[in-house]
Amino acid sequence: MTSNVLNRYLFENLSVRGELVQLDETYQQLTSGQTYPAPVKALLGELLVATTLLTATMKFEGSITIQLQGDGAVSLAVINGDHNQQVRGVARWEGEIPESATLHQLMGKGHLVITIEPEQGERYQGIVGLDGDNLAEVLEGYFEHSEQLKTKLWIHTSETHAAGMLLQVLPDGTGSPDDFEHLEQLTATISAEELFSLQANDLLYRLYHQEEIKLFQPQPVAFQCNCSRQRTGRAITTLPADEVNKLILQDGHITLHCDYCGTTYHFTEDDVNQLFAGQPDSDRTIH
Repeated sequence: MTSNVLNRYLFENLSVRGELVQLDETYQQLTSGQTYPAPVKALLGELLVATTLLTATMKFEGSITIQLQGDGAVSLAVINGDHNQQVRGVARWEGEIPESATLHQLMGKGHLVITIEPEQGERYQGIVGLDGDNLAEVLEGYFEHSEQLKTKLWIHTSETHAAGMLLQVLPDGTGSPDDFEHLEQLTATISAEELFSLQANDLLYRLYHQEEIKLFQPQPVAFQCNCSRQRTGRAITTLPADEVNKLILQDGHITLHCDYCGTTYHFTEDDVNQLFAGQPDSDRTIH
């Protein structure tokens, strides 16, 4: 199977578009920065699929961030993706997580935040409650109320795979509810195993062999963390002097860990002094 790709397609005679994303290595890389409990990893996988599908609907260069916030065992789960389908994400949790935990058991009372950031133009943010049994239903509600576009999602994850499909009425006003319902019924017959294992052409033929479909070039989806030693060093220089001194005296060095990719950066006292020496308005010396 050609994995870690997004496929977009149009129904030639129906005013509906579709998307299919199939991920394995990207999913594994994104969740390898921490040892996530299985339900938390699965939730990140669902968010990863959803973000990839939604990013593909953008008609501009920029990024989408989808995050879940709540007062449950999982306080935050977030995925960011851009128009090049470069993705990263992280989750925060506390305590024991039951293997069979549902979305609401994980998040408690919470909400979903979608942030759209065009490279040119104004930032937009939408917030909705967790109204639905799963993430797909929550997102469908978001599109119905915020975008007024009929949208249906199917999302599946396993230990090694995350995959999903999206159907959406085109915003040209010519789509028929009956046409969408027909395609929705066809798509609902797909199984998780088929999503994980079939090539895009085979999967789409299996679902829509009586329809005329235009399949676009697949787009790779890749995990990309933008952390670096330089960026991490700049973060240290924003800390108060007494806090930096305390860390150096306590441990002899400062260690910062990137939760997105799992990289750990170590800065000795000499390293920190060199960082502050490079600041134009600072004569600070750490001791």
